This record gives sequence, structure tokens and C-alpha cells, in this order.
Amino acid sequence: MTVLRIVTNVRVDDPRAAQVFYGDILNLDVVMDHGWIRTYAAPGRMTPQVSFASEGGSGTQVPDLSIEVDDVDAVHGKMISAGFEVVYPLTNEDWGVRRFYVRDPFGRLVNILSHQV
Repeated sequence: MTVLRIVTNVRVDDPRAAQVFYGDILNLDVVMDHGWIRTYAAPGRMTPQVSFASEGGSGTQVPDLSIEVDDVDAVHGKMISAGFEVVYPLTNEDWGVRRFYVRDPFGRLVNILSHQV
């Protein structure tokens, strides 16, 4: 038996409210839309992952989602311009990531990060 994919399902009242944050800013494509469920995805194949944590690192809360991007600074700027609440500032962490926490349109805590080279 092999796990092929892991999908996160987040309960919300209006799935279309995700468009600006996940579609427009993070450039995820809508790959399924039945009205009551809307699935966003990036092109390509990703490794299935699931994390279990007692904290989010650096004494932060455990985020609901972590999203790795190629340019965390650009995404940070777009989130601020769009008026989303940044709740943990853009930070270079000791374990080799640059990240920030932001609240999505549903109040979920999202860790946006890039690995440092």
C-alpha cells in the first residue's frame, strides 16, 4: 500500500472566499469546484506529508497549514497589500527557513515559508 496524496479539508461557510488568498496571491489553480467544495492545487507532483507538532517553532502557535513558496518576501508583500493580518513577522529561523504567519479569510493560521539556501 502506498499513500498517493494527502488532501487537507477545511470547513468554511463560503468556499469561494478563498480565491484572493489561495488563488490570486498564492497562484493555486481551482482544480475542482462543486460549489460546496472548492479544491486549489499547484501544478506538478508533491510528496505527501503530514506533521504533528506541540508548537510552531520559536514559541509560536501550531499553524493550521504550512505552505512553501519560492519567494516568501514577494508573498509577504502581496498579503500585506491585500490587507491580510500578519501575526508573526517575516523571520529567518535557525532551522533554515524564512517565514511568516498570516490569517487566511477564514481565520486559519497559515505558515508561509521558503527554505533558505
